[in-house]
Amino acid sequence: MDWWLGGPLAGLLIALVTAPVGVSGAVFLLPVQLSVFAVPSPAVTPTNLLFNVVAGPGALWRHRRTGALRGTLTRRLVLGTLPGVVIGAVIRVVALPGPTVFRLLIAGLLLPLGLWLIARTLRPVRDRPAAEPAPRTVTALAVAVGVVGGIYGIGGGSLLGPMLVGRGMPVAQVAPAALASTFVTSVAGAATFALLSLVDGGEVAPDWPLGLACGLGGLIGGYLGARLQPHLPERALRLLLGTLAASIGALYAVRVLG
Repeated sequence: MDWWLGGPLAGLLIALVTAPVGVSGAVFLLPVQLSVFAVPSPAVTPTNLLFNVVAGPGALWRHRRTGALRGTLTRRLVLGTLPGVVIGAVIRVVALPGPTVFRLLIAGLLLPLGLWLIARTLRPVRDRPAAEPAPRTVTALAVAVGVVGGIYGIGGGSLLGPMLVGRGMPVAQVAPAALASTFVTSVAGAATFALLSLVDGGEVAPDWPLGLACGLGGLIGGYLGARLQPHLPERALRLLLGTLAASIGALYAVRVLG
């Protein structure tokens, strides 16, 4: 499929589905890059980050208008994931350049995350008062997730969101902060990969045409998804996201083992 046609379409559809629940569409764009557009590894990771940079402002603009981006949680997530994503980018280039290891990492992240989302949706826990974790806990978690996000190319916010919601924090508070963290760290991650490409002989630089094309589609899809959020059943969206994540993770696990 041609990048100029398939890129914007893929970005729009992915962001339209993922933005309402506060998850970066880059989680699902990465396997599309590998399987449909044959982007070489590790160039898929900075291309994913480039997608986040271009697509992120669509949903964030809607959250900014409601004041949801204000608060200490956003600052803590950004300050934690920002150094983590730089470390993750270096690890991705130096220690994990092979496609087999990278696909195994995809499976290890998406399969349990998808199953967790499905289980939490089908059997929700009892309602409990929203309690923000201790600042040190949030910062430490953000750093760790930032490293993983830098390796995977998702900025970290998409992993932080489900984790913090699982700790009892409301989705309305976590989602904007997670998206803001994803956007800021993606900027840092993409810049890190661009610098590393100057000293590394491999395919380290992002696929600029594809990343920008997907990002433009994601910009529109993210805005529409955030705008449609109040009118969409959250339970159905969470089940869809969990099923997609688990299915993609299982697919790549089978490919690696096979």
